[in-house]
Amino acid sequence: MSEARISVVINTYNARQHLAKVLESVKDFDEVVVCDMESTDDTVAIAEQYGCKVVTFPKGNHTCCEPARTFAIQSASNPWVFVVDADEIVTPELREALYQEIKRPDVPAGLYIPRQNMFMSMFVRDFHYDYQLRFLVREGTEWPPYIHSLPKVPGRVEKLKASKEARLLHLMDETMHEYIAKMNVYTDNETNKKQYGVVALFWRPLWRFFKSYFMDGSFRMGTRGLIRSMMHGVYQFILVAKIIEKRYRD
Repeated sequence: MSEARISVVINTYNARQHLAKVLESVKDFDEVVVCDMESTDDTVAIAEQYGCKVVTFPKGNHTCCEPARTFAIQSASNPWVFVVDADEIVTPELREALYQEIKRPDVPAGLYIPRQNMFMSMFVRDFHYDYQLRFLVREGTEWPPYIHSLPKVPGRVEKLKASKEARLLHLMDETMHEYIAKMNVYTDNETNKKQYGVVALFWRPLWRFFKSYFMDGSFRMGTRGLIRSMMHGVYQFILVAKIIEKRYRD
């Protein structure tokens, strides 16, 4: 097996909305593995139309894809895996950059990939990328089975250094209703892995707002940037409040 081969791994559950666009953007990789969590729409049919390798992970009571990540990665056939979500477009420049990276004699075991998000029908400007640890050596990599976890990679990790066009384009553009509903689910899943006290009710929301609005440059997005940064702070307040509530109820 050539070492210069990459498998794209995509976890799905009822992901038909953007899946065809995503698969079109990754069709030139060596392999595409779709790990489906028992979708009830035509997600699997779309994957099969594109000639993907389809594997199934039982959904059970899972509310996020992280429990299926390790299974999906180990279902790939190639030494390198690129984990892509079912609403992320891989630019041609990013694909080229990854194949160039694995030709390096000192290539790291993992790479953080720049991702450009959408908010209120607008891509967040180029001054802020959301870096995701997604390009990984397959052998020895494990993904902890809880939400927002990072993969455990057997070796050095770096940020991808490439042109600004080499990035993931995140197509998810949630309404505020959807954003708040997902926030509730995500904070529920995080309460078991973190511990904060009363002081964190103040400093975590303030810090996240400050970082998003000033340090990451969201102020350049006008009203949308202000709302986006406020929601980052609200997320932290809800998370800490739930953690404190859990201690009282236990």
